[in-house]
Amino acid sequence: MISKNDLKYYSSLLQKKHRLDENKFIVEGKKVVEEGLENNRSCEVVFLSKNFDESNPEFISRLKSQNIPYEILKEKEFQKLCDTVNPQGVAAVFYGRKKDIELKSGLIVALENISDPGNVGTIIRSCDWFGIKEIILSEGCAEVYNPKTIRASMGSIFHLSFFENTKLINELTGLKRGGYKIYSTDLNGKNLFQTKVNEKSVIVFSNESNGATEELINISDEIISIPKYGRAESLNVASALAVVLSQISGK
Repeated sequence: MISKNDLKYYSSLLQKKHRLDENKFIVEGKKVVEEGLENNRSCEVVFLSKNFDESNPEFISRLKSQNIPYEILKEKEFQKLCDTVNPQGVAAVFYGRKKDIELKSGLIVALENISDPGNVGTIIRSCDWFGIKEIILSEGCAEVYNPKTIRASMGSIFHLSFFENTKLINELTGLKRGGYKIYSTDLNGKNLFQTKVNEKSVIVFSNESNGATEELINISDEIISIPKYGRAESLNVASALAVVLSQISGK
């Protein structure tokens, strides 16, 4: 049985400060929890509501076979660990990863000041679909382990490496010295479909309201744009990323 202090401790992980201090985060939902377990992410404990426990015997058997600790909670207790109004009845506490030392992929995605966690989560999911392995996030981006980001990623947070809270211009400068070319997306740039990217490339996506910063424009080797045929003012950044990656990934 979980103590009040333990429940208070784990519920504190819904707040960014405590996630960073403890290097742990909570995920909700059967699919996302299973993604974490299947990808061998270190799991501290799984929490189950009584209803979920009674209706998912195969899931419980799996936890036992993998020697993963779990706690069965009353509905009110379980709700305190959740960010959603109608949780599925399963949540887990995973350990975060330490920041990777170096970037190794030929094609890297970077995000500048994308503050909406839903957009960041959708971007992570799209990057996973197109085979991107590494994402750099500037200081102004939403946190990867924000509950809303996790939900929007649909489990893809367990498949990629992230470099958060970076001084983005410094990171990009270092990558340029290592032979990477920087391609920034903006409304006024070279037609994406007429652009051939370098084997070692960083594609940067910026805040859709403010666009790329002047610093980013100045450091970029090329500015690329998705051609517009209709009357919409702009594309959602996650939609734009999917279009760009569908054109250049795998080439």
